[in-house]
Amino acid sequence: MIVTIAAVGSYQFTLIAHVNEHNSEPSRPMLVEANWLLVGNSWHSSKSVPKIKKYYDMSDEDFTFIDSNSLSMSDPAQALLIETIFQLKDYAAGKRKTLDLPLDFSMGTEFQQRVWQALQGIEYGETISYATLAQRVNSPKGFRAVAQANGKNPFSIIVPCHRVIASDGKLGGYTGGLDKKEYLLALENAWYKK
Repeated sequence: MIVTIAAVGSYQFTLIAHVNEHNSEPSRPMLVEANWLLVGNSWHSSKSVPKIKKYYDMSDEDFTFIDSNSLSMSDPAQALLIETIFQLKDYAAGKRKTLDLPLDFSMGTEFQQRVWQALQGIEYGETISYATLAQRVNSPKGFRAVAQANGKNPFSIIVPCHRVIASDGKLGGYTGGLDKKEYLLALENAWYKK
């Protein structure tokens, strides 16, 4: 696993990529995590790192941190991280409305994967309620389960869980913190109107 830190606005973002070797398909790099780094924390403190270690049967030695300025295009996983950083910068600058990156959803349950797929169908600048999202995944009474799956999304921004709000128009929760959800919605709203 290759780990780096990127900036999104004034916030820090942890990116983790690997070359998929878990199936019979040709190996290709995939993102395993793209999530907010909370102030004062290191990437080691991400709550998903222990899950990643367990799922992939890895130890600390299997993770290599590389500063974003030292990533190499010659390594497939590092090249993916470079592309992710470029796409995030373009998104933050209003030049890109969708992020097109290979994501490894395999750590999620079947239901979580359905929710994460549905999140990708929410258009830039649009918000929907948890109830609407529940309907989109054919679980009309499952808005709480949808909210929980939303909270376990390992790909903030890329899989736009920030676009889901409460039915009363309030923001609801957000794993990275409401300040980041407000930032993303304001950013999209500013560029969407242009």
